[in-house]
Amino acid sequence: MDGTPTGAGECKPAAIGRATVWTAPLLLATHRLSLRPFAPKDAPELQRLAGQRAVADTMISIPHPYPDGEAARNIARHAAELREGRAVHCAITLRQRGQIIGAIELRDIDPEHSQAELSLWIAPLWWKQGYATEAVGAMLHFGFEQVGVNRIYAHHMTRNLASGRVLEKTGLRREGLLRQRVRKWGVFEDVVALAILRQDWEVRAADGS
Repeated sequence: MDGTPTGAGECKPAAIGRATVWTAPLLLATHRLSLRPFAPKDAPELQRLAGQRAVADTMISIPHPYPDGEAARNIARHAAELREGRAVHCAITLRQRGQIIGAIELRDIDPEHSQAELSLWIAPLWWKQGYATEAVGAMLHFGFEQVGVNRIYAHHMTRNLASGRVLEKTGLRREGLLRQRVRKWGVFEDVVALAILRQDWEVRAADGS
């Protein structure tokens, strides 16, 4: 898989109770990208990118207009959730230039049922260049190999065909349609539910797909 990390050794998971925490800085490197935690200094760039209406258009978790101070608050929350083993939030950056082009996360990590939700966005300037596929591949590898979950699931609005293609290309299978599941811009939207199981991912990894 093109998104398989080439340098994830910096991450050291350690079990505490039923949760997992990471005791060293997380860094996932692919051919073109580095996925790393957001730092406080990233707040202005995160606000600039996430503040674009095109980003918020299909993301329920991103408000528009993007409030001042929201990026800094989110980055602080990300750090706390990482320490507690509840979520992994990463900036998607260009490996050679270090420029942030989007964000990806595994959230709602559930040790009891061994699953987590995948979510991501890429800023419009970098759409249609395969970066989302590469980032998803890296995060799936991390989720199954380092976090150790059995199931990773995701959602996208039915009108967001590009996200659907990325998720299916990286091995997630459609599990159902959630009718009028969310409301965006005052309109109720249907949402597609997808997931990939560890056994599915292992087959794909063995095939090199």
